[in-house]
Parts: sequence; C-alpha cells; structure tokens
Amino acid sequence: MSLDGNKFIERFEAYCPQWLAEAGDPVGLHIGTLNKQLNRVMVTLDVRPEVVAEAIEKQVDLIIAKHPPIFRPVKRLDTDDLQTKMYADLLKHDIAVFAAHTNMDIIHNGLNDWFCELLDIQETTYLTKTHTITYKKLAVFVPADDAGHMRQALGKAGAGTQGNYKNTSYSVVGTGRFTPTAGADPTIGKIDKEEAVQEVKIEVIFPETLQSKVVQAMLDAHPYEEPAYDVYTIENHTEEYGLGRVGQLTKPISLKEFTSIVKEKFHLDGLRIVAEDETKMIQRVAICGGSGEKFFRDAIKKQADVYITGDVYYHTGHDMLTEGLSVIDPGHYIEQLCKEHLVELFNQWKKEYNWDITFIESEVNTNPFQFR
Repeated sequence: MSLDGNKFIERFEAYCPQWLAEAGDPVGLHIGTLNKQLNRVMVTLDVRPEVVAEAIEKQVDLIIAKHPPIFRPVKRLDTDDLQTKMYADLLKHDIAVFAAHTNMDIIHNGLNDWFCELLDIQETTYLTKTHTITYKKLAVFVPADDAGHMRQALGKAGAGTQGNYKNTSYSVVGTGRFTPTAGADPTIGKIDKEEAVQEVKIEVIFPETLQSKVVQAMLDAHPYEEPAYDVYTIENHTEEYGLGRVGQLTKPISLKEFTSIVKEKFHLDGLRIVAEDETKMIQRVAICGGSGEKFFRDAIKKQADVYITGDVYYHTGHDMLTEGLSVIDPGHYIEQLCKEHLVELFNQWKKEYNWDITFIESEVNTNPFQFR
C-alpha cells in the first residue's frame, strides 16, 4: 500500500519544521500537490532539468529538495525556456516538489551536524542563534479510566518530549465535582444532580509551536463535553536553535593537514583557502554549509581557529584575512551530503511506521563548477 503525501510531509515537518527557516526563505511545497499517494520519493540538492528528467524516468511522485526550485518569482511561463519547461514537465508528470532549505541547516540532527560528524568535530553548539522557543505546560483533568488514552494522544501530538526522552508526563489522582445543567449532554452524571468522579490530572510540556496541535489532540481524546484544562508558559525552560556549528577536533592539527582532510571527506577536486599561514595549528572549528560568509565574525566571537563555508566573496576574503581568521571554502556542493542522510532517515521511518514506499537519492551531479 502506498503512503499518503500529506502524512509523509507531516512526519517530515515534525523533524524539520518550516517555522525554523530564516525569514523570507521559500521553504515548503513549491510544485504540485501532496493530496495523493506516494510510491517513490527522491531526494536532491538542486532541482535542475537533468534532475527532473531523472525523476520522470524513475517514476518519482515527490522530490524533496534542499534548494528551493523557485527561489525568485517566475515572471513568465514560457516553455521554450529550459528552466521554465522544467516546471511544466513536473506538473505534466504529477511530480510534487517540497523544499527544506535553511530549516534543514538549523534543525538538530540536520545538515551542519552531519558535516561535524563527517569531520569528527565534537562538543558542538550553534554558530549563530536564530530562534529561542519557549515551552508550555498543559494540565488536563480526565476520568481515571481515560488517562492512558489521553497520555497516548498527547504523546502522539508531540507533547512530553524532553531531551532524549519522549512521552514524559506527571499524573496525580483526585476528585472532580460538577453538576450538569439544562442543555448539557454529560458523559457521566445526570441533569441537576451533583456528581463526584475520580479523575487524573495529567501534566505534559511541549514547545510553544505545538500548542494548537497538542490542545486539539487533548480535546479530541477527551470524553467530556466541557473538558477542564490549563495551559501555562514555563519560564525556566527554553530551547535555542541556530545556523552553523562550532566545536572541537580531538587534537590540534595544522591547517594544511585539516584542509587535506576536508578535501578527502567531501571528495573534492579542489577548494579555496583564506589564510596567511597554513602551518598554523588549529583545533576549534566553525562550519556553515552553503553561503555562510556573512557569519564569519560569529566564528571569531566563538573563538574558532578556522571557519568552513562556501561561496566566499573576494572582498570578504580580504576582511577575513584582516581579522586573522583562517577560512576553508569547499564550495556550495558539499551540501549534497543531505541526500544520503535524508534517505537513511526516511528508511528508518519506513521501518518504524511500516510504510510501503521507496526512497532514493538523485544520481545527478548538479555542481556547476569543475576544477582543472
């Protein structure tokens, strides 16, 4: 049995939510519809005409892309233009395209974390803070017989996740009292007769971004016509997110040696270096996939010995040298690492939820640059 497109994206966005993307970043559904069954999903870094041809040949239903295919508005739908024809081909063959861009850079266990794993950069934290999320607490009162069902529903909605634990909650038993009045349709009790019921107070915490979902899950699972519940803001618990990462190598090595490691790990024919002395010993490393040159001063503030990012501008390179920061520019295409990691993650979900679906990596090399 194939998988509903909305169901798959719901799971994907629980991991990589759109609200984490930088302001103005056009993430989400770009082309087509998710209101269909999925048999084959392909992951790509870029959506180019060659990638679309590959998707058509492999009978793909949905493309998950790191780079949004419509980053700037399309002014004309002229299919004599190969780029525009690509959009028409996607629609003609009912291939949807969904993009996760800066939100994939920011999420925990996202692209910048995978870079750090590849380069053995440890004890990491974010390079540049982008979001601070406050937490809420829901306290709901339910009949004792319904407490297990309620806890399950709240956990499924995402409540009760704390660090490496999920489905956390606290319960206390008490007595609920009420008197149904005219017009009520009570689950328990009779009109104008006071009722006393053994109830359980269940408390769970959740990020503020999930409040509507968690409250709705509680209302759907509650047996009462008028549930009693409270929602609080927690002052002592927040979660921070940020672009890039900064951490430590296990031991100091020379910049020249580390540059060779970067080149080898990312399978590069060449890269660019901004540095006055390649023999300098380095240990603290900052990294930001894509075009992260504007964050180089954050790398300095975080006391990085070297900063890895792509697309360094000529004059920014001068500024980096002036500030005394060594920089390795491996290019933008190293972000293609997302393909294998996302497919691996999707296959974990496939096993966990017993999905009947195939996930594949695009085999097209979309790097526009070659080294001679």
